[in-house]
Amino acid sequence: MYKHILVPLDGSTTAEQAVHEACSLAQLCKAQVRLLHVLDMATYSNGFEQPEVYISTIRPLALQEAEEMLARHRAMLEAKGIDVDTEIRESLGARVADIIVERAVATEADLIVIGTHGRRGMRRFVMGSDAEQVARTSPVPVLLVKYRVPIKPASEA
Repeated sequence: MYKHILVPLDGSTTAEQAVHEACSLAQLCKAQVRLLHVLDMATYSNGFEQPEVYISTIRPLALQEAEEMLARHRAMLEAKGIDVDTEIRESLGARVADIIVERAVATEADLIVIGTHGRRGMRRFVMGSDAEQVARTSPVPVLLVKYRVPIKPASEA
């Protein structure tokens, strides 16, 4: 069935849930998982920093944060016996969704598992949806993982 699963991560709760879904699928299919983080520096910069500050401080901190996030998820998957690799890409002005689809094609992924924030209405219009764009443009299947609130057993309520 699936041999190469791509999981884009952005540090959100839904992305973390996507990792767990990909883990289950990878175990069932004995698939390899590639964790991808697209570094969109627009989220880290206000545009008013001096170039030296951006180069010496902001970018290295963003890269370190991305590496730590990927390492944490990689360790969790490897502990479950899954073959994992990681990748960081910088957007450099490109749309995050386009980079995700490009990396899926380039790495011959046969499934993308991506978390979606479930935005609706004006918030979706203003903020856009990378997950929706990936689903619309990807030549490979896409599994959208929605945020779900953990259900507590009646004994804990």
